[in-house]
Amino acid sequence: MKTLPELPEVETVCRGLRPYMEGKVLQNVMQYRANLRNPFPPLFAERLEGQIVRKINRRGKYILVELPDYTWMMHLGMSGRIQRNFATDYIRQKHDHVVWQVENVVFAFNDARRFGDMDLFPRGQLSRTVTTMASEPFEIKIDDFYKNLHLSSRPLKTALLDQTIIAGLGNIYVCEALWQSSLSPFKVSNSITRKQIQLLLKNICAVLESAIEAGGSSLRDHRTIEGNLGYFQHQFKVYNQKGKPCLTLRCSGTIEREVQSGRSTYYCPICQKN
Repeated sequence: MKTLPELPEVETVCRGLRPYMEGKVLQNVMQYRANLRNPFPPLFAERLEGQIVRKINRRGKYILVELPDYTWMMHLGMSGRIQRNFATDYIRQKHDHVVWQVENVVFAFNDARRFGDMDLFPRGQLSRTVTTMASEPFEIKIDDFYKNLHLSSRPLKTALLDQTIIAGLGNIYVCEALWQSSLSPFKVSNSITRKQIQLLLKNICAVLESAIEAGGSSLRDHRTIEGNLGYFQHQFKVYNQKGKPCLTLRCSGTIEREVQSGRSTYYCPICQKN
């Protein structure tokens, strides 16, 4: 099953990195290949060496490491993960492509399929991909969310995956939030009412909060920086539940799966009727 890390998985990684990296100096930075999804910037390891980590932020599905001279941007891609090791225990693994040390801790960016990405930007600058994102689910105002959805005539599920409408959402949590809101993934997004949008945003935030608390969803590659699995996949109500009874009270439906814009959509045709 091919899934990209979504907001809860990336937030879990950021929370794991902060206690070990913020306020500390990057040392022994090693780059073992010329590219991941894209080429590394020139003198990548050399420019990171000796920088102090001021802050680790997240924007959508991107990790942003704020340094005195640069912002180090990371994307985990499909299989990327960051592993924490004590320096005395670390043995480089086959797909450890970037390695750095902070005091007595070594971090390794491991990415078997190399769909991840890393880049460096001068302080105050970021890629257009990040700067054009909409607000995060926990920050977006109802009026802005309503306006963004009503600018699109696409199916609601497809629109919610658009990072210029709302940032950070991916396939898993959109399916879960739409089910909780009794909204069809096929409903035209500019037909949604303000009342429906209020309920949807409330449920998006609730699903994300639960997933973050559970350490994210580990369907294939996601691990915390300690190497542990997330366990929100055990709480799925609709995602990857094809053929199972709908869990909505007094609903007789069975979860179905259809493909929308190349992604699997899981939904109940009874309580999420279009």
